Amino acid sequence: MGVARIEERFRTSGKKSVLVVYLTVGDPSVDDTLACALAALEAGADVLELGVPFSDPTADGPVIAAASYRAIHRGGSLRAALGIAEQIRKTRSEPLILFTYYNPIVAFGEAKVVDAADRAGVDGFLVVDLPPEEGALLRSAAAEKKLAMIPLIAPTTGREREPRVLSGASGFAYYVSVTNVTKTKAPLAQAARDATGLRERAGLPVVVGFGIRTPEDARTVTQAGVDGVVVGTAVVRAMADATTPDARRAAVASLVGRLRAGLDA
Repeated sequence: MGVARIEERFRTSGKKSVLVVYLTVGDPSVDDTLACALAALEAGADVLELGVPFSDPTADGPVIAAASYRAIHRGGSLRAALGIAEQIRKTRSEPLILFTYYNPIVAFGEAKVVDAADRAGVDGFLVVDLPPEEGALLRSAAAEKKLAMIPLIAPTTGREREPRVLSGASGFAYYVSVTNVTKTKAPLAQAARDATGLRERAGLPVVVGFGIRTPEDARTVTQAGVDGVVVGTAVVRAMADATTPDARRAAVASLVGRLRAGLDA
């Protein structure tokens, strides 16, 4: 369904805000990623980002960067992410996003990866290091299959460049809070206020990510009027801290459940 599935989720979720959950594919194993992905969806995640591990994860914080390094040595890859998506799609209907760097896509083949993603039930791509001037083949192939190309916007993007980044974007926009440590609510609240303006300019739902760890953080963001939040580092850390597959699934389900309850309160 691609873009249509994402649009439907934002339009008809029936929840106060959409919860997007990120996992690194292959950390601590591909099987664990699949099990925890399903646990997250069952606990109330609305959208799932399958993070493709990359050897130079410059856009990620230290927790996800470390998970990416581990995952590369434990079977994590773009192909593994597609396999997980295919398995999830057998039982779940929530939108699935491939969160990746551009290099794995080029190595796989741009048109080829779009075909594979479409077959696997993936709904869109978020390519964190792809400037709007590049990736024409990927973008055109995704548009043909009606798969979303999700833009990543930061406060440093600048109003002059923003229209280029948003050109051809679909699904939703991901606004990155530049706050590295969220021990107070003020920085997140400001990021959320900035993101509401982006929604009007983009003509798309907007979610805020980076630095959201607790239900209180999530509420701070959504109370400003944005459409949802992305939680990645907290999920990856919860999985890394658990010592058994059952404990990992339980940790993810508990965290996502608390976040869901916090957003719905």
